[in-house]
Amino acid sequence: MSNRTLILILAGGLALSGCQSATTSQTSTGDFGCLAGTVSGAILGGFAGSAIGAGSGQLWAVGGGAVLGSAAGSALTCR
Repeated sequence: MSNRTLILILAGGLALSGCQSATTSQTSTGDFGCLAGTVSGAILGGFAGSAIGAGSGQLWAVGGGAVLGSAAGSALTCR
């Protein structure tokens, strides 16, 4: 995996975690657990997406994987 792909995955995860609203979250795991689940889901989804396709299609797969992973991580940890 190239350095560019890793940088895109990490930047996407951090950008998506900035969308997480800590003030409206009423969770049992706390705000840190919610944020950690969202970020780790984005990173894992980005890694999974990097295994698909080649060229610009792979970048779209990484982005889509990061978005879906962050949504899944958020849904699992922010209850």
